[in-house]
Amino acid sequence: MSPQNIYILGIESSCDDTAAAIIHNGKILSNVVASQKIHEEFGGVVPELASRAHQQNIVPVVHQALKKAGISKDQLHAIAFTRGPGLMGSLLVGTSFAKSLAYGLNIPLIDVNHMQAHILAHFIDEEGFEKPSFPFIAMTISGGHTQIVEVKSHFDMTVIGETIDDAVGEAYDKSGKILGLGYPAGPEIDKRAQKGNPKAYQFTKPKVDGLNFSFSGLKTAILYFVQRKVKANPNFIEENLNDICASIQYTIIGILIEKLKLATKQTGIKQIAIGGGVSANSGIRQALKDGEQKFGWTTYVPKFEFTTDNAAMIAIVGYLKYLEGDFAEQDVMASARLKI
Repeated sequence: MSPQNIYILGIESSCDDTAAAIIHNGKILSNVVASQKIHEEFGGVVPELASRAHQQNIVPVVHQALKKAGISKDQLHAIAFTRGPGLMGSLLVGTSFAKSLAYGLNIPLIDVNHMQAHILAHFIDEEGFEKPSFPFIAMTISGGHTQIVEVKSHFDMTVIGETIDDAVGEAYDKSGKILGLGYPAGPEIDKRAQKGNPKAYQFTKPKVDGLNFSFSGLKTAILYFVQRKVKANPNFIEENLNDICASIQYTIIGILIEKLKLATKQTGIKQIAIGGGVSANSGIRQALKDGEQKFGWTTYVPKFEFTTDNAAMIAIVGYLKYLEGDFAEQDVMASARLKI
């Protein structure tokens, strides 16, 4: 199909953010996100509350995306939506809305894998950001996922490593909960880590064969460490919080970098692209930059707003699929455990 003047609406509703974006020939015209603050008091996402909030947010978010892009819904060529993975109730809201709108406008419907979208966010046309060439290694790190993927083309991807329990984002959030920090804890730990000594305390890194990850044991080790220290000194956390955060972050980054080193050794690929919300972490970004000098890597990090769950990444996948004529039928179903 001709790539000229194609407008696609992307819809993302896999977890607790309702998002809509308009893409025009690979360039994002609008990227609107409605975040759900209600989950903060529970220390994690409550699925039922998330799906209800999506129902309230989706119409105004899509309306705002169209308005910001300066187009009407009648100018759209296709609707792209997150089919999975994610929370089933949340996915159903986005899927149902996308199917209804595409049917009403009589335009193609495009289903998108959320995990592929995190990787393909690197192909959004954005000034100042280079696109990786194929093949490359992608590492997706977020609250719900930790994966290493060998990417041979836009839609030829193979997962070569993933977490066997907690994702890296969960490791941050659970550590933060132990330390009495708010949710999500990742940004706060990152902020405090920059003021602390990363080698103040040592935490054992889980031993997992191959390219897979495990963060559950690290969380338990941190819990026992803190309990032991607080028993001896009730003010331990308050007096040493920056050093604790720095040591936790240093350990987590060490695990990620070791697996990336192994992945590049096994595949011979030294192009590395990262995505997902945790890729916003300053320590991880610096470790990747250091890897360029130490290991000869070429690294790619997308624009910040395209790292967390967002609709721009759904829209770029929709655009790439549109060019290939890869459309979904109206009977397409959401899939909470959709795989790459």
